[in-house]
Amino acid sequence: MRFDVLTLFPEMIEQACSHSIIKRAAEADIITVNTINPRDYTLDKHKKVDDTPYGGGAGMVLMVQPYVDAYDFVEKIENSITVMMSPQGRTFNNDICRQLSEYEQIILLCGHYEGFDERIREIIKPEEISLGDFVLTGGELPALCLIDSISRKLDGTLGKIESMEEDSFENGLLEYPQYTRPAEFRGLRVPEVLLSGNHANIEQYRKEERIKRTKERRPDLYQQFISTGR
Repeated sequence: MRFDVLTLFPEMIEQACSHSIIKRAAEADIITVNTINPRDYTLDKHKKVDDTPYGGGAGMVLMVQPYVDAYDFVEKIENSITVMMSPQGRTFNNDICRQLSEYEQIILLCGHYEGFDERIREIIKPEEISLGDFVLTGGELPALCLIDSISRKLDGTLGKIESMEEDSFENGLLEYPQYTRPAEFRGLRVPEVLLSGNHANIEQYRKEERIKRTKERRPDLYQQFISTGR
């Protein structure tokens, strides 16, 4: 998987991807993360990439020329998709994450300020994805969320594939509660079934807890789970 990120702040992407599981995935050549700065493609001698909006209004709008020229510079492969991080897009979820993990290249467009000149959308025609109904300063943090989440779906990123299969939202349920040593802390004990060594009982307990937690915390997911008859 190759991630090509168009961003005015490449150091944010590079720094975040130099730690933990994402770093190990890159070192193992499971993923590659490249950054492309539109400032390097602007025709303005002062490296300007934004300007005041036509029609008036607060803030600055990202100019079409630097972003489109930077995008044209990116070498595309056949199995590729371009994603614009935008609060106007589809809300990101596990199903979208799984779909995106099937691509070999994802080009991520990170906005800033008051957003993109509309012609960037019209020319590039990206898939627009949002993290939710709120607005952030820029698209770098949402892009990093996509990189992290999608990378987990790729073979070899996690040490054990079971780590992903038991995640929240896999199979339509939230994850069961987890415990580790000590067995008791401030009067709170680990459930006895987890200490029993009986793997069949442990599996049944965890299944019941996943269903219970989903029903309590995400009734919308629980209804979907019941409707599918799993």
